[in-house]
Amino acid sequence: MKLVSARPSPFARKVRVLILETGQQDAVEIGDLMTSPMDTPAEVAAANPLGKIPALIRDTGPTLYDSRVITRYLDDRVGAGLYPESRLWDTLTLEATAEGIMEAAVLMVYEHRVRPHEKVFEGWLEAQWDKIDRAVAAIDARWMSHLAGPLDMGQIAVGCALAYLDFRHGDRNWRKGRDALDDWFAVFAERDSMTATAPE
Repeated sequence: MKLVSARPSPFARKVRVLILETGQQDAVEIGDLMTSPMDTPAEVAAANPLGKIPALIRDTGPTLYDSRVITRYLDDRVGAGLYPESRLWDTLTLEATAEGIMEAAVLMVYEHRVRPHEKVFEGWLEAQWDKIDRAVAAIDARWMSHLAGPLDMGQIAVGCALAYLDFRHGDRNWRKGRDALDDWFAVFAERDSMTATAPE
């Protein structure tokens, strides 16, 4: 299999972390492409008609895309249990919350990257950050007991989302007033799978 990926992408990083955590490195070749919303590489368009990454090209069966589809497939492939039945809906909800943080954070990057400077909409940027801020606050207030439990996909997604905030929006300081989440992330970020997939 081949993962169509870009190292800075938090969505692709989620998949790469799962691959390492579940020992599937030998089964998945990692492709690293440069992408932008205005210029879709041919390999990305061939793998996913929406032009988004990540996409998982399989030897048998259609290519899978959307990070949550890919992580669910790879987890099931080896029976890793990162979507545990005993807390499946909690795990999926936490993962969805983290995905929402990533989506808003990426849109903020694109607002500056693809629009002419004079057309950047600051109110829209602040609206995206408000979504992120509410989601981070909710995780800190409601999900710390889950994050403290056995490793699952919700934890991986939150770890990748927070790392992306540090990478692209470090000046926004998501940590302020979120001491419990900050403490958790400081430990989680030191996992081998996280340090090996850090964007450069």
